[in-house]
Amino acid sequence: MAAKAVAIAQQKGGAGKTTIAVQLAVCWAQQGFRVAMMDVDPQGSLIAWFGLRSESGIKDGLSVAEVQGWKLSTEIDRLKNNVDLLIIDTPPHAETDARVAVRAASLILVPVQPSPMDLWATKPTLELARREKSNALLVLNRVPSRGKLTDLIRAKISAENLPIANTNLGNRSAFAASMMEGKGVVETQPRGLAANEIRQLADEIAGLITLSRPQ
Repeated sequence: MAAKAVAIAQQKGGAGKTTIAVQLAVCWAQQGFRVAMMDVDPQGSLIAWFGLRSESGIKDGLSVAEVQGWKLSTEIDRLKNNVDLLIIDTPPHAETDARVAVRAASLILVPVQPSPMDLWATKPTLELARREKSNALLVLNRVPSRGKLTDLIRAKISAENLPIANTNLGNRSAFAASMMEGKGVVETQPRGLAANEIRQLADEIAGLITLSRPQ
């Protein structure tokens, strides 16, 4: 059976695409899934993170491929036939590579920080998902521990009937700290709030894409 593919897409830079991709991948690998990641973003942050992970000697079966251009569709199909989950970190624009990734995915995760500008910036990505007939899900990221703006943004999203995850990801230094070690928060601080949030988001996504835990 071909793998489920999850694409992380957002045309606004700095939304936290790669961080969410990494954290989910490590979480699912820890749960026993065979996970592959694909770095389609020319910035190459995912590849840089995996380099740190390789240097640390962690062997959990997690793999990363860097693919762009005409080989992308073929490589997506190849990887989907060899793993349980494929996570694609897309480029921050709606060019051909992003369209191919969105078309291949079971679900498009769209990170959005709780601000009006970030919410407005999701529209091109959501429109791309609609055109490609792919399911999308907004994920509130870098949410402050206090303040009413998050509630206002969530209410605005609900009023516009946009799909949004129940799980928020907080504005926590643990996420960046784990990335600097080539790890995820479920490894560096497994009992922390950040790890709990990632596990909750991973479980929520698994329910949406009908992903069953390995026996």
